[in-house]
Amino acid sequence: MKASIIGAALLLAFGALQSQEKRDWIDPDTGHRIVQLDAAGGSTLYFHDNAFSPEGDRLMFNTPDGMAVVDVAKTGAPDLKPEIVAQGRGGYFARRTREIYFTNSGAISAVNVDTKRVRQLTHGRGLINADETLSVAKNANAKDPEGKYPAPPVRVAVPQLQRMFPGKRMEDLTPDQQYSVKKEDGLAPRALNPGLQSFLFTDLKTGAVRETGYQYGDLNHMQFNPVDPNLLLYCHEGTWHELDRTWTIRTDGSRMRLMHKRTTDMEINGHEWWSWNGKTVWFDLQTPRSQVFWIAGVNMDTGKEIRYHVERDWWGVHFTSSRDDTLFASDGGDPSQVAYSTDGQWINLFRVQPDGTLKREKLASMSRHNYVTGKGGVEPNVHITPDKKWVIFTGQFAQGERHVYAVSVEK
Repeated sequence: MKASIIGAALLLAFGALQSQEKRDWIDPDTGHRIVQLDAAGGSTLYFHDNAFSPEGDRLMFNTPDGMAVVDVAKTGAPDLKPEIVAQGRGGYFARRTREIYFTNSGAISAVNVDTKRVRQLTHGRGLINADETLSVAKNANAKDPEGKYPAPPVRVAVPQLQRMFPGKRMEDLTPDQQYSVKKEDGLAPRALNPGLQSFLFTDLKTGAVRETGYQYGDLNHMQFNPVDPNLLLYCHEGTWHELDRTWTIRTDGSRMRLMHKRTTDMEINGHEWWSWNGKTVWFDLQTPRSQVFWIAGVNMDTGKEIRYHVERDWWGVHFTSSRDDTLFASDGGDPSQVAYSTDGQWINLFRVQPDGTLKREKLASMSRHNYVTGKGGVEPNVHITPDKKWVIFTGQFAQGERHVYAVSVEK
């Protein structure tokens, strides 16, 4: 009996050690430390949503128990413990206060991460701007009774197989490439002949609504500028190689501006995001699709475009930048993604070099991560901490086990 008790104790101790190793370990492929931040499951915010307090001292993420915050300075410390601040959906940090905006039962509320005080934004609809004077939501069924906005010519549908792999049959493609074609076929109707849509800007004090920005396109990825409360970034959603995607507009409807004009067939840009100072719109650029890869940006003041070349295996489903734009990160992708890389499943760090190039370093292996959202997977959605010491991401290294991880920038 003593032997069996001792054996059971040893098994429990070994299990606890394995569990601890899963929560804090050195990646054998990269040499970088990885720690699990959540206790029982979680996921990071979408890559362009603001996950950090203005001071940079708090990180937020989602858990099954609600929205959690942690002390950024304690990342990797044994006493780090997520604190649940509210129950809700779609949370993101305010730009100028220590509040998190979120939706609960259809209403927009804000919770202070220090006091836990919750208040409701009575007139809020959709996304809140930098100085909390306006919210924005799209009207997917805008009306034009006076005929001010004529519809563009009807476009003829072309099978995505023909667009993406001209001259080939489905049976000529790998299973990953076949999946990619089917995914683009699903997106194509959103770009082919979209209906009229518009923006609804709501005054948060009075509730007055201004409808503007009428255009034919599936409006998506709305992001208020982090500094200018009257500037909105958004996209036309659909097959990226068949539309000019990335746009900005003033909240009074003026200065609707295309950020990047495609100049060659199958050129794409997308997954756009603001720089922290609001001066640059960054995006994934491919010239053409699946062949030549860049992290590109447009300076809002000068209109000048910046391009950093990235290799195929460096590409990620999403990119992000540090607050000073000296570091970038990507979350990689499996062979079914647009880069079709056979060695692309990595969390990558890029350091901007004096000569305008990027130096890449692998931070974490994602070889066991399931990227395919249509098959039970999850997108990692990377975020760089304001102190530039960690890259935060979602990892699903075993089916049904989704967690928030931090990988150290330095070895």
